[in-house]
Amino acid sequence: MQKELQKLGVEAKAAIEQAADLAKLEKVDVEYFGRKDGKLNNLLKQLKDLSVEEKKTIGPMANALKAELSELFNAKKQEFERAAITQAVETEKIDVTLPGRACPAGSLSPLSTVQYELEDIFRSLGFMVLDGPELESDYYNFEALNIPPHHPARDTQDTFYVKGTLRQAQGDKGKKREKLLLRTHTSPVQVRAMQKYGVPLRAVAPGRVFRYEALDASHDNNFNQLEGLMVDENISIANLIAVMKTLLRGIFKKDVKVRLRPGYFPFVEPGFELDIHCLICGGKGCSVCKQSGWVELLPCGMVHPNVLRAGGADPQKYSGFAFGLGLTRLVMMRYGIDDIRLLNSGDLRFLKQF
Repeated sequence: MQKELQKLGVEAKAAIEQAADLAKLEKVDVEYFGRKDGKLNNLLKQLKDLSVEEKKTIGPMANALKAELSELFNAKKQEFERAAITQAVETEKIDVTLPGRACPAGSLSPLSTVQYELEDIFRSLGFMVLDGPELESDYYNFEALNIPPHHPARDTQDTFYVKGTLRQAQGDKGKKREKLLLRTHTSPVQVRAMQKYGVPLRAVAPGRVFRYEALDASHDNNFNQLEGLMVDENISIANLIAVMKTLLRGIFKKDVKVRLRPGYFPFVEPGFELDIHCLICGGKGCSVCKQSGWVELLPCGMVHPNVLRAGGADPQKYSGFAFGLGLTRLVMMRYGIDDIRLLNSGDLRFLKQF
């Protein structure tokens, strides 16, 4: 048995030394030191069959060999583990002197940029900046603005109705159920603002509106407006024109040629269309201005008495003007954008220009 131990020791040492990687070393571990079929353990199990004298000689020899092989095995294993760590460090190390990878920063869309500039201009004129719900009731979107059911003006604003009803706490007929729709203009904020804040009142309300429109270069089914309202004693058309000129000069940084045309809108009397000289083509005619040289920018006029009443104001004492600025078209004029559909396209190539 002594010769068998010596032979096994030589074989095991050679196997440990020749192991090329940690996986092969693990096979050596199973082959020689495995509990069930390991060669060394199988040999040590035969000690019980030896005589007492043989045990005194072979036993210490077997234990010494086992300790020596274990020491060699662990040393080899640690060598492989250190090599693996060193390789991982070399592969994954970071050079802290290199410049960092910059994350791409977002930016405001042209719509947001112009909207914030408009808000600053109107705040400087003493206007509040308000907000209103995009999901609106039929009452605030139409009836409170002097557009009763079956009024012809509703045909031009045929829109997206939503299933469901909304309990109205206020209205000309008290509590009742109302149809819901995506608002067709920001004008409902006029009545909501007067009901909440009373008069005198100066306010603007930017926001998104929705129309059932055929899409083309100058029309989209959702776009942005900015509603304006000023109600006080002795307000006239002169106040309206002055505010509009201040607005356009602040946005375009220059005087812009404008014209007022008579226009019918149920919520103002008298009503006007304010057009600006097309800044895309310089008035020569293009797809944006429909070859006319003028772009319709905003409807405006003096607030209709029925709208004042709906907002809780006395039309015998107060008057006011209102306008619905086409914010999206203003952005197109400002930046020379010739297709309204680009603004809602989500095309980063387009948006990164601003």
